[in-house]
Amino acid sequence: MINKERITNRFISYIKIDTQSDPSSNSTPSTLKQWDLAKKLAEELKEIGLQDVSIDEHAYVMATLPSNIPHQVPVIGFVAHFDTTPDFSGTNVNPQIIENYDGNDIVLNKEKDIILSPEYFEDLLQYKGQTIIITDGTTLLGADDKAGITEIVSAMEYLVDNPEIPHGTIRICFTPDEEIGRGAHKFDVEKFGAEWAYTMDGSQIGELEYENFNAAQAVITVEGKSVHPGYAKDKMVNSMYIAQDFINSLPRLETPEHTEGRQGFFHLSSIKGDVEETKLEYIIRDHDTTHFEARKEMMRDLVSEICSQYERECIKIEIKDQYRNMREKVEPVMHIVDLAQKAMEEVGVTPIIKPIRGGTDGAQLSFMGLPCPNIFAGGHNFHGKYEYVPVESMQKATEVIIKLAELTAKKYE
Repeated sequence: MINKERITNRFISYIKIDTQSDPSSNSTPSTLKQWDLAKKLAEELKEIGLQDVSIDEHAYVMATLPSNIPHQVPVIGFVAHFDTTPDFSGTNVNPQIIENYDGNDIVLNKEKDIILSPEYFEDLLQYKGQTIIITDGTTLLGADDKAGITEIVSAMEYLVDNPEIPHGTIRICFTPDEEIGRGAHKFDVEKFGAEWAYTMDGSQIGELEYENFNAAQAVITVEGKSVHPGYAKDKMVNSMYIAQDFINSLPRLETPEHTEGRQGFFHLSSIKGDVEETKLEYIIRDHDTTHFEARKEMMRDLVSEICSQYERECIKIEIKDQYRNMREKVEPVMHIVDLAQKAMEEVGVTPIIKPIRGGTDGAQLSFMGLPCPNIFAGGHNFHGKYEYVPVESMQKATEVIIKLAELTAKKYE
C-alpha cells in the first residue's frame, strides 16, 4: 500500500536535518535549527494538498485534511515532534540501509569497532528479512520522532491521493522541544480543534499506550567549604563527599537499569562538582501517583537528614513536576484506544498494550483537554548510536493512521 522507497527517502530527508533541542535554553523552540525542519514540513504539507497549514511563532506546525464524507464525524488529530534528544549528537546523521537483514551482527562503524548485535539487542531478530535503517555509529538516527512525522505526512498524502477512502476532518501538529519536556507547553489545543488525538511516538511495531510515568526533575545543590588541603583539618567540607552520601542513601535497585514494567525509579542523570559545590540532577519516575509523591518526599527527607548531621543547611533541593500519567484522562474515553487497537488488527499488526516507561506530548495534552494515546512509530534504541528503524514498521504505522481515519468515519455513520 505505502511505497517503500518513497517513505524511506522522506524519512532520510528529515533525519539529515539537525534538530537537537537544548534544556538550558529558555526560548521556544530551544534551538534555532529546529526551525529548519519546521519550515520544510510546512511547505511539504502545502505541496501534498493539506489545508490551513500554519507555523506559529514557536515553530508549531499545524494543518488540516478536510472531511470527504457527508455526515458529522469527530475531528481527530495526529501529533509528532521534530526535535531530537540533547543526550546524543544529531549533527551530520549518516544513515545506512540494510536490505534483507540476515539476523547477524551489523557493523555500524568498522573503524571504531561499533557493532549492533542481536545478542545484545534481541529485538533485531524480529526484523529478519526486512529493510533496516541504522546509524554510522557517530550519531543517533532521529527515528524518535522523525519516523512519526514521516508516517503522518505519508498517511495524509495517501488519503489525499485516494479520496475513495472515507474520513472525517483530520488535524495534524508537529511540535518542538518534546525531548526536553516542553513539547506541549505552547500547544494551542483550542486552535488544533480535535476531539482526541494520537501521538506517533512509540517504539516497536504494535505498541499502543495510554498510561505513562508521572515525572519530575530534582536538582540537588550541595555546598562545601574549600580550604587549602595542607591546612584543611576541621575546616574543609568537601561537597562531593556529601553528594556521595546522598547518592548512596537512595535505594540502589530503584534505578532504570534495575526496573521494568510499572516499577518506578530515581535516575541520576548528571553530576558536576568540586570541593566548594556539587550539583546532582535526577529524574523521578513512577506510574502510581501515591508512589510518585512518596519518592519526592523521600528525597526531601534525605536532604533534611543529611543537613542535620552537619548541623547546617549544606544541601538544597528543587523539585519540579514535568508531566503526569495520562491514564486518568484516557480511561473515560477508552473508545479511542479501542479504535487504535482495531486499526492495528485490521492492517495485520498485533497490538502490544503496555505502559510507557517515559512520556510523550500526549501525556501533557491529555491534561490540557486533548486525550492522546500513543502509537508505535517503529524505532528502537532511541537516544543513541544503536538506534534503528525497520522501514516495514514505518509502512505499517502509516497504514494504521489511514485505517484509524477510515474506522472513525464508519463508527459515526
